[in-house]
Amino acid sequence: MAKGKGRIAEKILDLARANSVPVRQDPNLVQVLSRVDLDQAVPPEVYHAVAAILAFLYRVNRRPGT
Repeated sequence: MAKGKGRIAEKILDLARANSVPVRQDPNLVQVLSRVDLDQAVPPEVYHAVAAILAFLYRVNRRPGT
């Protein structure tokens, strides 16, 4: 997991792409999850956002060759 803004965010994205880590761009999801610290338990109000991430990951993992 990683979290950052500005240059840090760009570096995180660059590293992800360089290592073939799927990246999903979703400004609404970013807005919701930016309020949660990395070491914080997921609050109930962001369960829907977490479900969207998990659904994306399941779709990516079902692709041939992954």
